[in-house]
Amino acid sequence: MSHYLTEPAFNHGYTPKTGVLLLNLGTPEAPTAKALRPYLKQFLSDRRVVEIPSAIWWLILNGVILNVRPKKSAEKYASIWDKDGSPLLLHTRKQASLLKGLLGMQGHQLVVDYAMRYGKPAVAEVLQSMRAQGVERLLVVPLYPQYAASSSGTALDDVFRTLMKMRNMPEVRTVRHYHDHPGYIAALAASVREHWRLNGRGDKLVMSFHGVPRFTLDKGDPYHCECLKTGRLLAEALELSANDYVVSFQSRFGKAEWLKPYTFDTLSSLAKQGVAKLDIICPGFAGDCLETLEEIAMEGKTLFLAAGGKEYRYIPCLNERPDWVAALADLVLGNLGGWITTPGDANMRQLRARACGAKH
Repeated sequence: MSHYLTEPAFNHGYTPKTGVLLLNLGTPEAPTAKALRPYLKQFLSDRRVVEIPSAIWWLILNGVILNVRPKKSAEKYASIWDKDGSPLLLHTRKQASLLKGLLGMQGHQLVVDYAMRYGKPAVAEVLQSMRAQGVERLLVVPLYPQYAASSSGTALDDVFRTLMKMRNMPEVRTVRHYHDHPGYIAALAASVREHWRLNGRGDKLVMSFHGVPRFTLDKGDPYHCECLKTGRLLAEALELSANDYVVSFQSRFGKAEWLKPYTFDTLSSLAKQGVAKLDIICPGFAGDCLETLEEIAMEGKTLFLAAGGKEYRYIPCLNERPDWVAALADLVLGNLGGWITTPGDANMRQLRARACGAKH
């Protein structure tokens, strides 16, 4: 059996294309325990995600977690599942479509697609499809604003594993992060201002980022610092003082210490300190998903109100906001410098090849 993936035969006659691949975390195919089990197994078997010795973790994962967690996770997914499917999948699909449309309006003919690190559409399948469409230059954009080995790092691993199996490998560029991109910060600030205009301003703004184990910071992962910078830049854009906002970290799993302060502890503490009206946003997510819609918008609200808070308002992720799509397009174009994105330039390859006697 060949080591290589199947790909189109080389042909001088086709128009080489530039592609943009958006990457996101992934989602189960349905909000059921049956669908959650393979999804969680793939996710929690990733050595970038869980850095516990393999033998020990295998026993914990297969002996305990995969027998208990699928049912509990399925109930959480069911609470936020859209009639058309997973919110994360729907938002990512729409972002890819809007990005392609906006870039097309600007005169750039690009193959724009999306893939998931876990679940479907799988990275390998999408990359093969893009190669079949003639993509010779590929820009890979993980949709995580802040870089972490357990998010952007493992997503890029998946891309590289597939590229290693390609005989005719495309040129590749990757976007590492965009935590301080001016357009991204401006879109976040605009979403908060819009929320305040419609609902009034809360007593405090909580910026909740996904958490990671504390030891990753000690080992050189820049995630913590990039989250703090995003928080600082957003606060500056909103003209907030240090007392007006809090940066916290959610989704802690297991007994190890994670980045602090923990979001749920922060919500409880603020309520007990007398903060009556609280606004909360999740700047580490490009689109709403389980961690924002269920954990923050639902669980967080219940906790805050139970601790004595009076009003709790979740500010949605950027999702399909036009200013965010424009910022994403700007990010993409900034990383495509020098690459062919217009049909006129691409067709020159065919003309030169035929002038040299090529028939295919």
